[in-house]
Amino acid sequence: MIYVFVFLMGLIFGSFLNVCIYRIPRGISIITPPSSCPTCDTPIKWYDNIPLLSYIILKGKCRNCKSKISLKYPIIEIFGGLIALGVFLKFGLSLNTIFWIIFGYCLLVLSFIDLELFIIPDIINILLLVFGILFVIFNGKITEGLIGGVFGFILFYSVAEIFSKILKQEALGFGDVKLLGVIGVWLGWVGVVYTIFFASFIGSIVGILLVALFGKTFKAKIPFGPFLALSAFSYIFFGKELMHVLYGI
Repeated sequence: MIYVFVFLMGLIFGSFLNVCIYRIPRGISIITPPSSCPTCDTPIKWYDNIPLLSYIILKGKCRNCKSKISLKYPIIEIFGGLIALGVFLKFGLSLNTIFWIIFGYCLLVLSFIDLELFIIPDIINILLLVFGILFVIFNGKITEGLIGGVFGFILFYSVAEIFSKILKQEALGFGDVKLLGVIGVWLGWVGVVYTIFFASFIGSIVGILLVALFGKTFKAKIPFGPFLALSAFSYIFFGKELMHVLYGI
């Protein structure tokens, strides 16, 4: 029953993450006003705002104007539940569990913002940095966090500058550079290396699949933030062990 409870709590937080994803990049308060239908602007009643359940009952439509509600909302709620449950299964009931859930939620928010608007808001990186500092202090890994943060930032900044000059256009957004620096605070320099290689691998696979589906004329811009986020989050489950097995580090 505790696993069910953790998952349900994750769904609730996932509903709040939907608010953050929509409002933060638009400069709207995440507290007020109450949620409303983006089409008819009708305030959403509490019974129509129950995570996942309300979407199913309303069949994905607004009760008032019958406009379609994006499938993105229940998907993010489910991700919220899965992140909470996965971290709890890995780390049990501890303060580190709370830290890693916050880590996962911030990465989830920035991923969907980046997918939609191709930006990573500074406020998300700042939140990750603040909680990352608290995390390394709590775990006595201040030196490791400092080295990882500096290593991640300088490495990705250098890569961005080199490829921008080669391609004669921006290769990586500065939000990605700052994100990898923050990830380094949480995961250390080994986590940075893992995150870069795993994100690049996943990104390459996605790019190949998109070209296969849409042909060589596919020129759409693909944000790198979600790949970094997925890779960084996967590291806390098996990345450290994988890097040790493959490279002995």
